[in-house]
Amino acid sequence: MSAYETMPFHLETERLILRPWAESDAADFCTLLAERGKGTPTVEHIRTAIAELLTATESTGIALLPIQRRDEGDFIGYCGLIIGRSSLEEPEIAYELLLRAHGRGYATEAAGAVLGAAAATGRKRLWATVGAWNTPSFRVLDKLGFERDHVSTEDSGEVVWLTRSLP
Repeated sequence: MSAYETMPFHLETERLILRPWAESDAADFCTLLAERGKGTPTVEHIRTAIAELLTATESTGIALLPIQRRDEGDFIGYCGLIIGRSSLEEPEIAYELLLRAHGRGYATEAAGAVLGAAAATGRKRLWATVGAWNTPSFRVLDKLGFERDHVSTEDSGEVVWLTRSLP
C-alpha cells in the first residue's frame, strides 16, 4: 500500500471540471493526439489507452484526468499526475489541451487544481518535464511556481526538468 493518500479524481475550478475518463472521451482524445502532428490513432487504440489509464490509477492512486469546460460541457484536454520520467513518490504534472483551447488560462487553472490534489496526497514535491521549444508550457509552470532543475537530451530533443515543492 502506498504511503500517500489517493488523489481526488473529481476536481472543479471556476471554469473547469476534471473527472475520471469515460469511454465516450475516446473520439475527443483521438482529436487531441492527432493535433501533435504524428498521425491519428484509431479510436480502438484510444479506448485501450483509456482502459490502461484507469487501471494505472487504481494501482497508483494518481490520475491523468480529462478536462471539460463547465459551461460548454466539452472536452478540451487533460491534466493530472503521472509517473512519466519520475516516480510515484514525486510524480510529474502533465497537461495537454486542444489547440482551440490554448491561450485562455485553462492549463494554468487545471494544473492549479491538480497541485492542490497532489498536496492533499501528502506528497512533498512534483516534477514537470517540457520540451525546450514549448514556451506556453513554461509560462504555465512559471505561474504555478515551478523552477528549472536540469536539462536532459532525448531522441525528441532537449527536455527541461522543473520541480516544485508542495506545502
